[in-house]
Amino acid sequence: MTTRTRLLDPAVGRALSAVSATAKKGLGDPALAELVVIRASQLNHCAFCLDMHLALARQYGVSERQLDLLAAWEEAEDVFDERERAALALTEAVTVLTDGFVPDEVYERAARHFDETRLARLIGLVVAINNWNRVMVSRRIPPGGYTP
Repeated sequence: MTTRTRLLDPAVGRALSAVSATAKKGLGDPALAELVVIRASQLNHCAFCLDMHLALARQYGVSERQLDLLAAWEEAEDVFDERERAALALTEAVTVLTDGFVPDEVYERAARHFDETRLARLIGLVVAINNWNRVMVSRRIPPGGYTP
């Protein structure tokens, strides 16, 4: 496997970083933000982003149990609260657009737990990590390059 290091323009990287930081800060819950970006990164098979965000999640106090069971969050009902579950469902719907849209019930479930601004930031965060996942996977950037 070849690492493709020059496929991202530095200005594009700065712009993606700004979107990510704005969305994460605006969500107002760094632990939840990390759960969201980890779940999207799992779905997108992005080892670099998983490595990075698992480290950040631990810094923000996300439990090892939640990290261990995140891939099976729907079955781990006692591990994630309703707000987290709504955010994770929306994350999956935005990340895997197999039907071409986010189902109304998934959006409405999230809207019950997040006000309009935070819901917009949550969606922005999911879009941002999906962009990063695609950049890192297409460049074949291996895990281990991030240091908290």
